Amino acid sequence: MTAQPFPVSEIVAAQRPHRKDAARNYDALLAAAREAFAEYGSEASLEDIARRAGVGIGTLYRNFPTRRALFESVYADEVNALCQVALSVTDQEPWEALASWLNRFAGYMVTKQAVREALDNDSEIFGTCRESMFSAGGPLFERAQKAGVARTDMDFGDLLRLVAGVTGTKFADDAQRDRVLAIALDGVRTNH
Repeated sequence: MTAQPFPVSEIVAAQRPHRKDAARNYDALLAAAREAFAEYGSEASLEDIARRAGVGIGTLYRNFPTRRALFESVYADEVNALCQVALSVTDQEPWEALASWLNRFAGYMVTKQAVREALDNDSEIFGTCRESMFSAGGPLFERAQKAGVARTDMDFGDLLRLVAGVTGTKFADDAQRDRVLAIALDGVRTNH
């Protein structure tokens, strides 16, 4: 897999401010929003997000004029990070590369659930993110299939639904989520 720009990467780059101080605030707001959405879902307080980021509410609104803009930016940033993980694992063995990416995908599902509550699936950002995700993770799955380490009676969409279903439930902690995900992935792997 070559270092190609994914459609979502272009969106993220266009949204991020160029001035260093503004970019720092923007990044802090995204990190704080991601954390707040994981804790409180789509009902997370914008004031709390600004406070967590160490900025005023005016700075939040300057960067994200609407609640929807914040949700979309956090979502695009998460998918972009997921795409970058796909590029970073290509030197690993096929199964390890796929498993690394899927573990990151499982973490991304927490943010996606909160965002899904706030946005509709017809949102343009969802389409772009889905396309980017398939472009990033699909080749990892195909590589694992060709290497004979992943089932060939399923496609990448099936795999994402499996992981989304497993991670879409509440767990006692991250260790339990990781354990259940590993059990599910054992059903995808052909030789252990």
